[in-house]
Amino acid sequence: MSSDFYKLLENNPVIAAIKDEKGLKACCQNQDIRVIFVLYGNICNIVQIVEQLKREGKTVLVHVDLIEGLNGKEIVVDFIRSHTMADGIISTKPALIRKAGECGLCTILRVFVLDSISLKNVSRQAAVAGPDMLEMLPGVMPKIIRKVKQTVRVPVIAGGLISDKEDVIEALSAGAISVSTTNPAVWEM
Repeated sequence: MSSDFYKLLENNPVIAAIKDEKGLKACCQNQDIRVIFVLYGNICNIVQIVEQLKREGKTVLVHVDLIEGLNGKEIVVDFIRSHTMADGIISTKPALIRKAGECGLCTILRVFVLDSISLKNVSRQAAVAGPDMLEMLPGVMPKIIRKVKQTVRVPVIAGGLISDKEDVIEALSAGAISVSTTNPAVWEM
């Protein structure tokens, strides 16, 4: 992972996660929003979505699992690298994260910590995938963020259910490098 990207997140700890055209427009109009997670689109429009964000000077990561028409096979990484200007990918699939890292893309492994079994599996998944960062959902569990930080050797992003300043402060205080949210009110903080 580029130290520039790491510093970008430290200086801009709220990541705008966009799920529709309204979010895309809002991010393009706000120069303070620097990092975007694209959580929507399809094989026909993802190139244009990324291009629009890049024209506005944004750092863009595409959640490849959520793009309609792309499958969970490693070829999706080649598609994103070859046909978009995305800086990286997000995925729940360790094989895609590993492949994207080999291709020089920034990688974020998204994990859902729902119970003690999934918590135990986080370090195993991270070891297999070798991501640059880990995005933990839901991100409103400071105690669990601390536990995950102790078991993985990559920065942690807290995502999911982040709805106000208190959630942001608690996640960052627990050791998350940043938070991701689809809530535009939080983007403005």
